Amino acid sequence: MPRFYCPEPLAIGATVVLPEAVAHHVQVLRLMPGDAISLFNGDGGQYTATLASIEKKRVSVELKAFTPDEVELPYAITLAQALPEASKMDWIVEKAIELGASGIQPLAAQRCVVRLNAERAVKRAAHWRGIIVSASEQCGRNRLAHLGELADYGQWIGQQDMHRRIILTPRADQSLADWARHQAPQAVTLVIGPEGGLSEAEEQAAIRHGALALAMGPRILRTETAGLTAIAALNALWGGM
Repeated sequence: MPRFYCPEPLAIGATVVLPEAVAHHVQVLRLMPGDAISLFNGDGGQYTATLASIEKKRVSVELKAFTPDEVELPYAITLAQALPEASKMDWIVEKAIELGASGIQPLAAQRCVVRLNAERAVKRAAHWRGIIVSASEQCGRNRLAHLGELADYGQWIGQQDMHRRIILTPRADQSLADWARHQAPQAVTLVIGPEGGLSEAEEQAAIRHGALALAMGPRILRTETAGLTAIAALNALWGGM
């Protein structure tokens, strides 16, 4: 059954006009009146709907049933990712959503090659939100992950956070897996550096502000691999796979 995000109030028995982008997708799939689709609006659960009418740029549906299914992790994981080169961030966001991340926090760190001005940052954020929506549609999540505004690493690391922050570094003495085996599942923020890694000063700043330094093992992982591997490891150790 085709599945779409519809940021509208949804209720059984209501007739809803789909957003233009979703309506276009329905037409691309060559769906017909009477066909069933699934809709979610990010508030939890999903609705089964029947296509009522399909016009050139307007598609309406009738909401038939609600299913309170959830596939969220029982603990929150935020991925604080220093901006990588080219389109790597797109891939990181997509896969982090599939693995269950509840938040994505883009960071501008010292060794980031990519530098975004305010206008470009807004455009990239809109692009990443689209990726979060499409990834959620694909993987069955009924709640959208939070996307934070691009933040300067030095300013962000000094802010208070209710989640435990974990900075992944090859210089740490303890591994993430060893630490997680002896911890109850809990909300965490994983801090990942760019291609060149976080500088020693940035790592020390994180530790001064309470972050826990952990390693991913004996091999040096790329920036687009490290965070996703860490999320998968926590999934395996704490449940959620």
